[in-house]
Amino acid sequence: MKIINQILSLALCFGMFSACAQNSTTKSSQKKSAAVTSSSIEKVVKTEEEWKELLTPEQFRVARGHGTERAFTGKYWDNKTEGTYTCVACGLPLFASDTKFKSGTGWPSFYEPIQEEHVGEDRDTSYGMVRTEVHCNRCESHLGHIFPDGPRPTGLRYCINSASLNFVPQSETAEKSDNN
Repeated sequence: MKIINQILSLALCFGMFSACAQNSTTKSSQKKSAAVTSSSIEKVVKTEEEWKELLTPEQFRVARGHGTERAFTGKYWDNKTEGTYTCVACGLPLFASDTKFKSGTGWPSFYEPIQEEHVGEDRDTSYGMVRTEVHCNRCESHLGHIFPDGPRPTGLRYCINSASLNFVPQSETAEKSDNN
C-alpha cells in the first residue's frame, strides 16, 4: 500500500508540474500574442497550390500541413555551422545558430527566436496532448513546438522541424552585407 501511495504522490506531483509548465508557456504565449498584434511584419499569403509549387512534398507536409518529421532525420538537427535559420516558405529570419543547443530530442532546438515577433504561438491539442505550437508570423508555416525545459537564459526549448527551415551560413550573410 505504501508503494501505491508513493506512486500516486509522484503522479500528482508530475501532473502539477505539467500544469504549471503549461500555464507558464501559456502566459508567455499571451505576452507574445500581444507583441505580435502590433507587429509590422507584412504577411505572405499564397494558395495551397502556390505553396505546393514552392515547397518539396516533405516541406509542404510539415510546414503547411502541421506535420512532424521523424527525430534524427532532419538536415539541421546536428548542424553546428554558424548562421541564420530562416522560414523555408517565406525566408523570414527565425533563429540564430548561437541560440541553438543540443537537446537530445533529434530536432533542432533553440532557446529564443531572432525577434519575438517573427515567431507566433498557438495552442495545440492534437494527439491527446496540450502543447504550444510555433509558426512563422509572416506566412503562418508550422515550425514545431515550444516547451518550458530549455537552458538559460529563457528556459525555453523551441523544438523545430528541419523541414520548416532553410539555413544561411554566416559566411554568406557576411558576403551579402559586404556587397551592400
